[in-house]
Amino acid sequence: MEHKGRAKWLPELGAPLREVDRLRRSGRYEQALAQIRQLAEAHPTQLKVLLEVGLTLAIWGRVPEEALPWFDRVLEMAPGHLTTRLHRALTLARLGRHSEAVEDFNTVESVGHRKLLILYTKRAESLRALGRHAEAERDWSRALEEDPGNPWLLHQRARAREALGRLEEALQDLTDALASEAEDSVDPELLRDRGLLRARRGDTAGARADFEEGIARFRQGDPPELLESLRQRLQELQDR
Repeated sequence: MEHKGRAKWLPELGAPLREVDRLRRSGRYEQALAQIRQLAEAHPTQLKVLLEVGLTLAIWGRVPEEALPWFDRVLEMAPGHLTTRLHRALTLARLGRHSEAVEDFNTVESVGHRKLLILYTKRAESLRALGRHAEAERDWSRALEEDPGNPWLLHQRARAREALGRLEEALQDLTDALASEAEDSVDPELLRDRGLLRARRGDTAGARADFEEGIARFRQGDPPELLESLRQRLQELQDR
Protein backbone atom coordinates (compact mmCIF):
# COMPACT_ATOMS: atom_id res chain seq x y z
CA MET A 1 0.00 0.00 0.00
CA GLU A 2 1.29 3.48 -0.86
CA HIS A 3 0.19 6.96 0.18
CA LYS A 4 1.29 9.98 -1.83
CA GLY A 5 4.27 8.06 -3.20
CA ARG A 6 5.20 6.62 0.17
CA ALA A 7 5.43 2.87 0.50
CA LYS A 8 4.27 1.11 3.63
CA TRP A 9 7.22 0.26 5.88
CA LEU A 10 8.54 -3.26 5.38
CA PRO A 11 9.58 -4.77 8.73
CA GLU A 12 12.06 -7.06 6.99
CA LEU A 13 14.18 -4.02 6.15
CA GLY A 14 14.97 -3.49 9.82
CA ALA A 15 17.75 -6.07 9.95
CA PRO A 16 19.66 -4.89 6.85
CA LEU A 17 19.44 -1.27 8.04
CA ARG A 18 20.87 -2.25 11.41
CA GLU A 19 23.70 -3.99 9.56
CA VAL A 20 24.38 -0.82 7.59
CA ASP A 21 24.56 1.13 10.84
CA ARG A 22 26.92 -1.45 12.36
CA LEU A 23 29.22 -1.15 9.34
CA ARG A 24 29.19 2.65 9.52
CA ARG A 25 30.00 2.75 13.20
CA SER A 26 32.81 0.22 12.81
CA GLY A 27 34.51 2.39 10.19
CA ARG A 28 33.57 0.29 7.15
CA TYR A 29 32.05 3.21 5.28
CA GLU A 30 32.45 1.95 1.71
CA GLN A 31 30.77 -1.35 2.53
CA ALA A 32 27.97 0.42 4.36
CA LEU A 33 27.42 2.80 1.44
CA ALA A 34 27.31 -0.06 -1.06
CA GLN A 35 24.72 -1.91 0.98
CA ILE A 36 22.47 1.07 1.61
CA ARG A 37 22.59 1.99 -2.08
CA GLN A 38 21.51 -1.53 -2.98
CA LEU A 39 18.61 -1.25 -0.57
CA ALA A 40 17.61 2.09 -2.10
CA GLU A 41 17.65 0.63 -5.60
CA ALA A 42 15.46 -2.26 -4.46
CA HIS A 43 13.10 -0.07 -2.43
CA PRO A 44 13.01 3.40 -4.03
CA THR A 45 9.88 4.51 -2.17
CA GLN A 46 10.98 3.51 1.34
CA LEU A 47 11.58 6.83 3.06
CA LYS A 48 13.77 5.48 5.84
CA VAL A 49 16.05 3.75 3.33
CA LEU A 50 16.46 6.92 1.27
CA LEU A 51 17.08 8.95 4.43
CA GLU A 52 19.77 6.51 5.54
CA VAL A 53 21.56 6.88 2.20
CA GLY A 54 21.69 10.62 2.80
CA LEU A 55 22.87 10.21 6.39
CA THR A 56 25.56 7.77 5.34
CA LEU A 57 26.90 10.24 2.79
CA ALA A 58 26.55 13.35 4.95
CA ILE A 59 27.77 12.07 8.31
CA TRP A 60 30.06 9.14 7.66
CA GLY A 61 31.15 10.03 4.14
CA ARG A 62 31.35 13.76 4.81
CA VAL A 63 30.11 14.56 1.32
CA PRO A 64 27.07 16.78 2.00
CA GLU A 65 26.76 17.77 -1.65
CA GLU A 66 26.04 14.12 -2.49
CA ALA A 67 23.67 13.66 0.44
CA LEU A 68 21.38 16.58 -0.39
CA PRO A 69 19.61 14.95 -3.39
CA TRP A 70 18.65 11.98 -1.22
CA PHE A 71 17.03 14.22 1.36
CA ASP A 72 15.22 16.02 -1.46
CA ARG A 73 13.86 12.70 -2.74
CA VAL A 74 12.36 11.96 0.68
CA LEU A 75 10.81 15.40 0.93
CA GLU A 76 9.28 15.15 -2.55
CA MET A 77 7.31 12.17 -1.27
CA ALA A 78 6.78 13.43 2.26
CA PRO A 79 7.21 17.22 2.68
CA GLY A 80 6.32 16.93 6.35
CA HIS A 81 9.06 14.44 7.24
CA LEU A 82 10.69 16.52 9.97
CA THR A 83 13.78 14.41 10.57
CA THR A 84 14.71 14.66 6.91
CA ARG A 85 13.92 18.38 6.84
CA LEU A 86 16.23 18.91 9.82
CA HIS A 87 19.06 16.94 8.22
CA ARG A 88 18.53 18.84 4.97
CA ALA A 89 18.91 22.10 6.90
CA LEU A 90 22.10 20.85 8.55
CA THR A 91 23.46 19.79 5.17
CA LEU A 92 22.62 23.12 3.54
CA ALA A 93 24.42 24.90 6.37
CA ARG A 94 27.52 22.74 5.86
CA LEU A 95 27.45 23.72 2.20
CA GLY A 96 27.30 27.41 3.12
CA ARG A 97 23.74 27.79 1.82
CA HIS A 98 22.64 29.48 5.02
CA SER A 99 19.54 31.31 3.79
CA GLU A 100 18.03 28.02 2.60
CA ALA A 101 19.12 26.32 5.80
CA VAL A 102 17.33 28.93 7.91
CA GLU A 103 14.15 28.40 5.90
CA ASP A 104 14.28 24.67 6.61
CA PHE A 105 15.04 25.24 10.29
CA ASN A 106 12.03 27.57 10.45
CA THR A 107 9.83 24.89 8.90
CA VAL A 108 10.99 22.31 11.42
CA GLU A 109 10.33 24.70 14.29
CA SER A 110 6.88 25.68 13.01
CA VAL A 111 5.71 22.10 12.82
CA GLY A 112 7.33 21.05 16.07
CA HIS A 113 10.40 18.94 16.72
CA ARG A 114 11.91 17.34 19.80
CA LYS A 115 15.53 18.29 19.13
CA LEU A 116 15.17 21.98 19.89
CA LEU A 117 18.72 22.40 21.18
CA ILE A 118 20.18 21.25 17.87
CA LEU A 119 17.73 23.40 15.93
CA TYR A 120 18.47 26.56 17.88
CA THR A 121 22.25 26.19 17.87
CA LYS A 122 22.55 25.32 14.21
CA ARG A 123 20.11 27.99 13.09
CA ALA A 124 22.00 30.51 15.21
CA GLU A 125 25.23 29.57 13.43
CA SER A 126 23.59 30.12 10.04
CA LEU A 127 22.07 33.40 11.17
CA ARG A 128 25.49 34.55 12.36
CA ALA A 129 26.99 33.64 9.00
CA LEU A 130 24.29 35.80 7.38
CA GLY A 131 25.08 38.71 9.70
CA ARG A 132 21.66 38.47 11.34
CA HIS A 133 23.07 38.86 14.84
CA ALA A 134 19.86 39.87 16.65
CA GLU A 135 18.13 36.70 15.48
CA ALA A 136 21.21 34.65 16.29
CA GLU A 137 21.27 36.10 19.82
CA ARG A 138 17.63 35.10 20.21
CA ASP A 139 18.42 31.51 19.24
CA TRP A 140 21.46 31.29 21.52
CA SER A 141 19.18 32.44 24.34
CA ARG A 142 16.61 29.80 23.45
CA ALA A 143 19.34 27.16 23.35
CA LEU A 144 20.42 28.24 26.83
CA GLU A 145 16.87 27.71 28.05
CA GLU A 146 17.26 24.10 26.88
CA ASP A 147 20.76 23.74 28.37
CA PRO A 148 21.23 26.36 31.11
CA GLY A 149 24.76 27.34 32.01
CA ASN A 150 26.41 25.65 29.03
CA PRO A 151 29.72 27.55 28.67
CA TRP A 152 29.95 27.06 24.91
CA LEU A 153 26.46 28.47 24.38
CA LEU A 154 27.22 31.40 26.67
CA HIS A 155 30.37 32.07 24.66
CA GLN A 156 28.41 32.09 21.40
CA ARG A 157 25.74 34.38 22.80
CA ALA A 158 28.46 36.71 24.08
CA ARG A 159 29.81 36.99 20.53
CA ALA A 160 26.37 37.82 19.20
CA ARG A 161 25.81 40.42 21.90
CA GLU A 162 29.20 41.96 21.23
CA ALA A 163 28.32 42.24 17.53
CA LEU A 164 25.14 44.05 18.60
CA GLY A 165 27.12 46.45 20.80
CA ARG A 166 25.70 44.98 24.01
CA LEU A 167 29.10 44.79 25.67
CA GLU A 168 27.99 44.60 29.30
CA GLU A 169 25.75 41.63 28.59
CA ALA A 170 28.47 39.99 26.51
CA LEU A 171 30.95 40.45 29.33
CA GLN A 172 28.51 38.90 31.79
CA ASP A 173 28.00 35.89 29.52
CA LEU A 174 31.75 35.29 29.36
CA THR A 175 32.05 35.65 33.13
CA ASP A 176 29.20 33.18 33.62
CA ALA A 177 30.81 30.77 31.15
CA LEU A 178 34.10 30.89 33.03
CA ALA A 179 32.34 30.40 36.35
CA SER A 180 30.58 27.28 35.05
CA GLU A 181 33.80 25.52 34.04
CA ALA A 182 35.78 23.24 36.31
CA GLU A 183 38.87 24.75 37.90
CA ASP A 184 41.24 22.47 35.98
CA SER A 185 39.60 22.91 32.56
CA VAL A 186 39.10 26.65 32.12
CA ASP A 187 39.06 27.51 28.41
CA PRO A 188 41.79 30.08 27.65
CA GLU A 189 39.75 31.27 24.65
CA LEU A 190 37.08 32.51 27.04
CA LEU A 191 39.74 34.41 28.96
CA ARG A 192 41.14 35.89 25.76
CA ASP A 193 37.72 37.06 24.61
CA ARG A 194 36.79 38.47 28.02
CA GLY A 195 40.14 40.27 28.08
CA LEU A 196 39.39 41.82 24.71
CA LEU A 197 36.02 43.04 25.93
CA ARG A 198 37.53 44.46 29.09
CA ALA A 199 40.15 46.27 27.03
CA ARG A 200 37.41 47.76 24.84
CA ARG A 201 35.70 49.08 27.97
CA GLY A 202 38.94 50.60 29.26
CA ASP A 203 39.53 48.00 31.98
CA THR A 204 43.24 47.56 31.28
CA ALA A 205 44.01 45.82 34.56
CA GLY A 206 41.20 43.32 34.07
CA ALA A 207 42.22 42.68 30.48
CA ARG A 208 45.84 42.09 31.51
CA ALA A 209 44.76 39.66 34.21
CA ASP A 210 42.67 37.69 31.72
CA PHE A 211 45.44 37.49 29.13
CA GLU A 212 47.97 36.40 31.76
CA GLU A 213 45.62 33.76 33.14
CA GLY A 214 44.81 32.60 29.61
CA ILE A 215 48.50 32.00 28.96
CA ALA A 216 48.84 30.15 32.27
CA ARG A 217 45.76 28.05 31.50
CA PHE A 218 46.86 27.10 27.98
CA ARG A 219 46.43 23.34 27.62
CA GLN A 220 47.96 20.65 25.48
CA GLY A 221 45.74 20.36 22.42
CA ASP A 222 44.66 24.00 22.40
CA PRO A 223 45.45 25.71 19.07
CA PRO A 224 48.90 27.33 19.01
CA GLU A 225 47.45 30.44 17.39
CA LEU A 226 45.37 31.00 20.54
CA LEU A 227 48.52 31.13 22.65
CA GLU A 228 50.11 33.53 20.17
CA SER A 229 47.00 35.71 20.28
CA LEU A 230 47.08 35.86 24.06
CA ARG A 231 50.75 36.82 24.08
CA GLN A 232 50.21 39.43 21.39
CA ARG A 233 47.28 41.02 23.23
CA LEU A 234 49.25 41.12 26.46
CA GLN A 235 52.21 42.71 24.69
CA GLU A 236 49.92 45.36 23.16
CA LEU A 237 48.73 46.32 26.64
CA GLN A 238 52.26 46.51 27.94
CA ASP A 239 53.31 48.72 25.00
CA ARG A 240 50.66 51.32 25.75
